[in-house]
Parts: sequence; structure tokens; C-alpha cells
Amino acid sequence: MPNTPVLKFGVAGVGVMGRNHARVASEMREFDLTTVFDPDSVVAEGVASAYEATPVTTAQAFIDAGLNAAVVATPNRFHAEIGVALLEKGVHVLVEKPIAATVADAQRMIDAAKANDRVLMVGQVERFNPAVETVKRAVADDEIISIQVTRVGPFPPRMGDVGVVIDLAVHDIDIIRHLTGSEIVEVQPQLARTRAEREDTALLQFRLDNGVIAHITTNWVTPYKTRTLQVATKTKFIVADLITRQVTEYFGQQPDGSYSTRMLNSWPAEPLRKELEAFARAIQTGETPAVTGEDGLRNLEVALRCLGEH
Repeated sequence: MPNTPVLKFGVAGVGVMGRNHARVASEMREFDLTTVFDPDSVVAEGVASAYEATPVTTAQAFIDAGLNAAVVATPNRFHAEIGVALLEKGVHVLVEKPIAATVADAQRMIDAAKANDRVLMVGQVERFNPAVETVKRAVADDEIISIQVTRVGPFPPRMGDVGVVIDLAVHDIDIIRHLTGSEIVEVQPQLARTRAEREDTALLQFRLDNGVIAHITTNWVTPYKTRTLQVATKTKFIVADLITRQVTEYFGQQPDGSYSTRMLNSWPAEPLRKELEAFARAIQTGETPAVTGEDGLRNLEVALRCLGEH
């Protein structure tokens, strides 16, 4: 894009995800990473010094830092408070998933973005996984029957106040809505607590408005990490490994039950970089962001229904 000004950029909350955002944004010509906020001064200073940015330890100092665009990667319960304040200051916001802790908070952020004519995008990074994009292309001209997602692994030491539904299943709720272009109308959740204070195992069944059925298996009790997406359509069956990004298509079933198979190309790209590029593009062009505040609100609504909190 000709002569687009570099955006003064900040990251609020530099845990695992926030650090990744800082690393990727610092390498992008669209952004100038100027400010890093974390209430832990050692953490803030460590990340800021790595990228020659200014560390701040209060939300107010971050909001007053004169930014054009920011990532909010704090714990969920602070998303709305910081997000709304930034939007009201005229800052474009990319908020990590889930958009907020409550539907009302999500709506406040959406309203603030509209009122201040700013971009609000939600960080559903799997949407930018090349394997998911490959699956989306492969099923575009076909009728989806069912979707199954498995997202399991060991307990992450960083988890604080949420269980697997908010931390993990929100990714897959978004993938299901993205692949089908339809909304989830029925939820049948089965939840269990094994070792954690919140649910650490969930089996979630959904029916979508267009008749597609979907199933998510997610937990923190599996010793190894698995991330697989399986989509059955009228004519084929597609399996994607979201970690290796290998996508296989089974098609042309024969009378003896055998199938032909082919590997589908999924281009190597860092999903987080693609996400931040999409955020920058929405700011520069005024186009609707790839993952809107409304998308974030729908994903949160479904997750809360699974938890019986909606």
C-alpha cells in the first residue's frame, strides 16, 4: 500500500501470547512497537528491552501512551476495561480470544469500536492456520455433513481462572462457524473436572443452523498434544493436523469401500503474523476485520452456553 503511515503499536499483557505478539509485531513494517504493559515490572522491562520499547506497569499509562493500535493479551477479565478505554482514546484494538469474560463486556467493546470508528478484531489465531485455510478451500464447493475437532494435551501451568472450554474450545467453536458460515443453535456439553479447579475435560456436541453437526473433544489430561480437524462432506472426508499442517483428502469411494487419497498443500506461514497483517490491513483499508467483535461475541456465547453460564 502506498505511503501508509507506520502505526504506533503496543502490547498489553506479555504472558505467552503477548510476548509472541510483541515478537511478530516488532518484525513487521506496518507497526512500530513502542509500548509494552505488564503489571509485573520485571516482565514488562524484559520484553520491552528486547524490542527497544517503553515498559509501563499500569493500564492507565498504556492507554495514555499515544498509540494507534494495540493488542490486548491480559487475562480475560481485564479485556473489556482496557479495550474500551483504548477504543475511546481512538486506538484500534486486537483483543485475544475470548473477546471478554461476559457477553455484556463483549457488547461494550463492540459498541465502543462503533462509536469511535475504530477497528476491533478478535485474536482467533487458528483462523489463520494454513491447514484451516486449506480445509476451507477444499470444502467450499461441497455440502458439509459433520465436523470433528480434537484439541487435547497436558495441563498448561499458566492457566489461572478459566477451564478448557474458554481456553481451548473457543478456537474450535470459531473454526466450526468459519467453515460452515452458519451459527451454532444447539449445544450438548459434557464436562468433567479431573485435576483442576475448573473443567479440564469437555465433550461438546453442536448442531448448526444449516443442519451441520459438530463435535469437539478437548482436555488437559492427555500426556501429548493433538490438534486434528476432520470434515465429512457429501463427496469427501478431509483430515487436517493443525500442528504439522498436513491435510489429507479422501474421495471417490469405490464399491469395495476403498477411497482415493491426496495430500493438499498448506503453505508455510506463521498464523500470528497473518493475523497481525489482517489487523493492519483492516486499519489501513477500512475493510471489515477477518474476525469481528461480533464473531468474538458469538464464540463466547456458545462457550458460556456449554458452561451453563448463559
